[in-house]
Amino acid sequence: MATMTSLAVGSLVWVEDPDIAWIDGEVVQVNGEDIKVLCTSGKTVVVKASNLYPKDAEAPPCGVDDMTKLAYLHEPGVLQNLRSRYDMNEIYTYTGNILIAVNPFRKLPHLYDSHMMAQYKGAAFGELSPHPFAVADAAYRLMINEGISQSILVSGESGAGKTESTKLLMQYLAYMGGRAAAEGRTVEQQVLESNPVLEAFGNAKTVRNNNSSRFGKFVEIQFDRRGRISGAAIRTYLLERSRVCQVSDPERNYHCFYMLCAAPPE
Repeated sequence: MATMTSLAVGSLVWVEDPDIAWIDGEVVQVNGEDIKVLCTSGKTVVVKASNLYPKDAEAPPCGVDDMTKLAYLHEPGVLQNLRSRYDMNEIYTYTGNILIAVNPFRKLPHLYDSHMMAQYKGAAFGELSPHPFAVADAAYRLMINEGISQSILVSGESGAGKTESTKLLMQYLAYMGGRAAAEGRTVEQQVLESNPVLEAFGNAKTVRNNNSSRFGKFVEIQFDRRGRISGAAIRTYLLERSRVCQVSDPERNYHCFYMLCAAPPE
């Protein structure tokens, strides 16, 4: 937070706003703890110094791809950076080795084709634009080079895109460790094809998302010494069992209930 000593007339700051979360402005008067700020929206507000955050006047308008480069890593600074990149259709941003994804709520197939996977194959982390493929490639390389198991944690609120991100990570690992199918489907194909089944029995419609995972999922993919996928195990846990007997309007139960009820006679 901005301190009283650093605040002076002309200082650029962030002020909390009830409608758009944060709005930037300029300090026009300092009266002890009370600071008068002229916001870029045109309105003038008086707030406590402890509720203000400094704004970086030199931050690039298009944002930065790694937020460790920001002068101020506070909430309004982070949100403004994510918004600037989102406005340019850049939905991925790093904070160190953490990848932040902002749901575009539309399909972006050009970001995930085989050409894109080939670009990230073997590229140093941070060399190319932020992407789930970069995270998956870094984990795969560490596993191969050091012979140590790696974990990728995917977290976020409902509708953030965790399920889609997990599919993309698995898609890349299947690309790196896949092999031609000799008889029937390969292990990686079976892992990827298991997603619709898991989603039918573990996903439901919520207020925020039509296909929201109501369970935790631990996907373990095993590789041999040559880096090829040799097996996989998918463990589900923390299933939201209360949804089976109680559903709030306008939410729905697990997809499988509706599929079973509407299934054809055969």
